Amino acid sequence: LRAGALGPGGTIEADGEPLAIVLQETPFYAEAGGQVGDTGTITGRGNTFEFVVEDTQKDGDLILHLGHLKSGTAAVGTAATATVTSHRRAGIKRAHSATHLLHHALHTTLGRDAVQRGSKVEQDQLRFDFSHKAAVTPAELVHIEDEINRCVAIGTTVDTQMMDLDDARKLGAMALFGEKYPDRVRVVRMSDFSTELCGGTHLDNTGQVGFCKIISEEPVAKGVRRITAITGPKAVGLVRQQEEILKEILQ
Repeated sequence: LRAGALGPGGTIEADGEPLAIVLQETPFYAEAGGQVGDTGTITGRGNTFEFVVEDTQKDGDLILHLGHLKSGTAAVGTAATATVTSHRRAGIKRAHSATHLLHHALHTTLGRDAVQRGSKVEQDQLRFDFSHKAAVTPAELVHIEDEINRCVAIGTTVDTQMMDLDDARKLGAMALFGEKYPDRVRVVRMSDFSTELCGGTHLDNTGQVGFCKIISEEPVAKGVRRITAITGPKAVGLVRQQEEILKEILQ
C-alpha cells in the first residue's frame, strides 16, 4: 500500500465507511475511454485485511481502488494481493472488442462518416454514439449486426502494440475526434477489420465475443445516433427469452 492512501497514522480498520486505496502497482483498470472501472479484492499478506473494490477511478496519475474494508487492518507499506473479478473483466473485454467491430461494421454499412462520438463499455453490454444524419434503417441494422458476427466467426487475433503516434497514424489507426494523445500510443488491431488507438482491455481473439446482438438504435443529439448492443451470455440469454415469449404467443 502506498503512503497517503490511508487515513491518519497510515492505517485503516473495518468500519463500513467508503475508502480509496492506492497500490504501488495494480492489475485493475481505472475507468477511461468509455470503459468502466474494474472490481475485485485486495488482500493483505497473511490475510491481515480484505478490501472489496467496488470501482476503480483515476485521479491524476493515481489509480484509486474505491470500496470498503471488509475485515482486518490495513497499513501503509503492507504487501497485498490484488485480484480483479475475472468473469466481469471477461464480459467487459467481450463488449469492448465488439465495440471496435461495431465501428468497422458502421463504416462498411453507412460509410466512413459514421465516426465515433462517444461510448460506454460494461460487462457484456456496450453503447456506441456515432455521427449520422438519418435513422439507421432496419435493413442497415441487420447488415451491421451480420458484419459484426461475421468478424466474430472468423476468429482473428486481436493484436495490441505500443508505437509512436506518427507510426500509428501511418497505419491508419482511428482516433477520437478532438482527443489529445501522447507521443507513444497503444494500437489495437483486428486483422484488416479494425485498427484503433485504444488503452482499454480486449480479447485475444474476436471469436471470444461469442455473439453480438443489437438491441436498440436511437437519436441522442442532432446528427448523432446511438446503438446499444449486448454480447456473450447476455446476448444468448436475450435470444432465449425472445424464443420463450414467441412460444407463449403461439400457444
